[in-house]
Amino acid sequence: MISKYSKKKDINKGFTHSGRFHADDVFSSALLKMLNSNIVIQRGNIVPDDFDGIIYDIGKGEYDHHQKDKEYRDNGIPYAAFGLLWRKFGYLFLENEEDVKKFDKEFVEPIDFADNTGEYHELSQVICDFNLSWNEEGKSDERFFKALDFAKTILENRFKEILSKRKAQEEVQKLIKNQKGKILEMERFYPWKGVVCHLDKLYVIFPSARGGYMIQAVPEKEDEMTLKKAFPVEWRGKEQEQLKEITGIETFTFCHSSGFICAADTLEDARKVAKLACEK
Repeated sequence: MISKYSKKKDINKGFTHSGRFHADDVFSSALLKMLNSNIVIQRGNIVPDDFDGIIYDIGKGEYDHHQKDKEYRDNGIPYAAFGLLWRKFGYLFLENEEDVKKFDKEFVEPIDFADNTGEYHELSQVICDFNLSWNEEGKSDERFFKALDFAKTILENRFKEILSKRKAQEEVQKLIKNQKGKILEMERFYPWKGVVCHLDKLYVIFPSARGGYMIQAVPEKEDEMTLKKAFPVEWRGKEQEQLKEITGIETFTFCHSSGFICAADTLEDARKVAKLACEK
């Protein structure tokens, strides 16, 4: 994964503060490490006068946020070093501008806010837990670089997932062009909500990892559970024999108690479940 992002060979040195570390400087360092896997990151209390690399979270330069005239986002959330670096280099990781902005909003901004205000943030605390406790012996730098490796893995996984999702949306768009009506069928599972929730589709059919097929109701919005049309109340939470008796569909095996997803053993019966739900 690192080689995929190693596009800034000219960034070969980084300098940040020493002592107790936080999510801000750790994730900043991880991002730089992904830009150039060979970068040498130094920590210290005073930036050397002749340092010719990127200086962040210290020094009151382009990638610091401790000065009085620090920068703020349009929504009033202040930038920290991680956000400033992401604003500069995020396009190298996520080439789609929408994805870059969304990652800032959902991932970077909460870390920046916590670092600037001291407000509790779970992931920031997880990173802080890598620090030496008051009664532990050891070297702070060793813990810092362990935290860096951990943060880098998190970023790699998040970027991989976002890029995969973007590719999936392209595949779903292709399927939609060839399928009319309120039901969308997929030969394999793709993350589909970001595309389908904006259309007039009500249900999506796809193969289940457990075997058989799932039939899922489409939400009003990608990140919400409000459904355009939930499965009928009389189906929800019923046993397979009851579902068969109610609907006449032989391999209709499951309907979630909240009415958002159903299962059937065969594609034919999955289609019947979706069609019948549309008619209810």
